[in-house]
Amino acid sequence: MSDSHKPQIQVLNDRARYLLKTLIDCYVSDGHPVGSRTLAEAAKLEISTATIRNVMATLDHMGLVTSPHTSAGRIPTEKGLRLFVDSILEVQPLEKSLLNKMKQLLHPDQDKETLINTANSLISNMTHMAGIISIPKRGQLPLRHIEFLPLSDKRILAIMVVNEKEVQNRVIHVEREYTKDELVKIANYLNQNFTGRDIFSVRSELINELQNARSQVDDLMRATVEIADQVLRPSGEEQSDYRLQGKTNLIRFNELENTLKLQKIFNTFENKRDMLSLLDRCIQAEDIQVFIGREAGLEEFGDCSIITAPYSVDGSTIGVLGVIGPTRMQYSNIISVVDVTARLLGSALNPKI
Repeated sequence: MSDSHKPQIQVLNDRARYLLKTLIDCYVSDGHPVGSRTLAEAAKLEISTATIRNVMATLDHMGLVTSPHTSAGRIPTEKGLRLFVDSILEVQPLEKSLLNKMKQLLHPDQDKETLINTANSLISNMTHMAGIISIPKRGQLPLRHIEFLPLSDKRILAIMVVNEKEVQNRVIHVEREYTKDELVKIANYLNQNFTGRDIFSVRSELINELQNARSQVDDLMRATVEIADQVLRPSGEEQSDYRLQGKTNLIRFNELENTLKLQKIFNTFENKRDMLSLLDRCIQAEDIQVFIGREAGLEEFGDCSIITAPYSVDGSTIGVLGVIGPTRMQYSNIISVVDVTARLLGSALNPKI
């Protein structure tokens, strides 16, 4: 909970908090403004509709609810939904049968590509919203084993096993010919000292070692750094990317049925720079993130909420997955689905110990 919400929590008494929660539950359920009589029936409190109207007037004054029309009931505002998510919402665990089904779909005996696509489809299908997942770069995956084979014309074939499920090959050009024995020694050094570390950090540490102890480094170490620098260097193709699943699910929501509004949302999905910037913010947070409306920083998502959770390999966050849907969503259930899916994906991607 952020400090900006604490004063409101102190002002709201238990009754007001309960009625705000009940109003949000009703609104999420049917999408219509909630009148005092409907709220009284749903809340099951022995208070008059006049008392409820007074509480609603207070919540309205605080900017937590609003009336879309003069004679209509009230709906929660972004501010009201934020207070609800931060301080009132109780996230419920998933049913055991559903959890078991998710574990079966995300079993570890699959390659990285299949697991990522399955996780994205899973959250989209379970929430009936758009699923999104960032794709980890090669360098974000842990190095499990590396071998080198000498080729002609000062070339070397590097064979890398990452995450114990994926083998990657790369041909590099070096300044001189290397014997098979030299390449075995270099591979042994890397395997003994850096197994389990992500590829980017291995390259960075080797270069730092060379720079910090240049005069004391022997020829083998210099050769190791030269080869590792090329093999572990990000290639031009390794740009950040993400995948989207089920964006047509958004068509079924009344709040987003406006054709122009949907078109703007779909156009934003195609704008990789904006979407990757948002996903990068989520990765850096290293926790479940809930953006409500304009909090995402994208005007086109003003009527949407975004829920993301990070997934990790060997304790390091390598990506995030989440859902995008209307602000009128079942936050408790969706947060659970996103969180569990991210944990299961990370577990499946982790190497077996």
